[in-house]
Amino acid sequence: MGFDWIELSGSLLLFILVFGMSATVDIHALLAQMKNKKAILTGCFLQFVILPLLGFIVVKTLQLNEAMGITLLVVTSSPGGSYSNWWCSMFNADLALSVTMTAISTLLSCVALPANLLFYSKFSYDDDVVALLDWQSLFTAIGVVIGAISLGLICSAKIHSHRFNILSNKLGNLAGIALVIFSALMSNSGGEGNVRIWNRGWKFYVGVALPCLAALLISNIVTSSLRLKKPERVTVSIECCYQNVGIATSVALTMFDKDDLAEAMGVPLYYGLLEAVILGGYCIICWKMNWTKAPSSVSFCEAISTSYEVIIAEKHELEAIEVTLGCDKDDETTSDDDATIFTYFRIEDIVDVNQSKEPSGLADRYFTDELKQHKIDIEEP
Repeated sequence: MGFDWIELSGSLLLFILVFGMSATVDIHALLAQMKNKKAILTGCFLQFVILPLLGFIVVKTLQLNEAMGITLLVVTSSPGGSYSNWWCSMFNADLALSVTMTAISTLLSCVALPANLLFYSKFSYDDDVVALLDWQSLFTAIGVVIGAISLGLICSAKIHSHRFNILSNKLGNLAGIALVIFSALMSNSGGEGNVRIWNRGWKFYVGVALPCLAALLISNIVTSSLRLKKPERVTVSIECCYQNVGIATSVALTMFDKDDLAEAMGVPLYYGLLEAVILGGYCIICWKMNWTKAPSSVSFCEAISTSYEVIIAEKHELEAIEVTLGCDKDDETTSDDDATIFTYFRIEDIVDVNQSKEPSGLADRYFTDELKQHKIDIEEP
């Protein structure tokens, strides 16, 4: 059997994408988000409970045929992984939370994905979908994602440079664009059956679209009710709706043939197009509503090409400590009316100056008074 260059190319682009997004994240922001139990648990609940349930409800309500229904169940049970990081990065949602949720959901998917498929497929059809999963491809993708996240976070922690964070973000965005193009080309080449999606019945279009639309609506209602910060709401909603259609494609190719294959292959292809259009529109609306870290007043091109996550983290670092340096003064003095105590110390006594990051050169340019107020607004629940 020859070497699979297509699979290697896809895995390499996936690795670069996830590495770039992970290396963008300030390690202190990540550690803070790891303690954000409310956002993480909410995301996992929506991703592993609500979306698969919505898929099952649609399958039963519309009585979808086996090829379409089983493939839709696989789609709604497969967490999206790295692409969600790309969307959060491009539109300046909470990238640190996205990377954290991706790492957790990727690990949980080893158990939750087959469990959901086993449960819902048994109540819908007689076939054993779990036995037809391409476990090797699944665990390869999981290994690539976990490895890329680990390496990216290590580099972010060890390389004390906001400039490195910015460059990593650009690298990840380029890899994301390349992976989208690569996936589109692969979806429209090779394979058996006709995957054209413009000659289907209304059940196909409505059935595949409903889980994504309903999940997006429910996610925003739940996260707003729990009073998550606005960028966190956007991140959790993206994580909930964006699914790994590649797993469904693999199952369809293994499980069906001829007309059933054409029916099944249309589901992940159409869902992939839908989630790109729906989430793209959703992110633009959130940006204009000032729910993301990019101010709504900047141009669209600037909003998607600038990592405000890094800029805000850099500015926060620069303003974190205000000190008064003294040389030949007592450690502590008081004002004339004894109402104020003045304490003098050296900066080296409270912070390791060697740990400060190399500036990116963008903080002073982008962190205007408007962005400062915007940062305050989006952090309010």
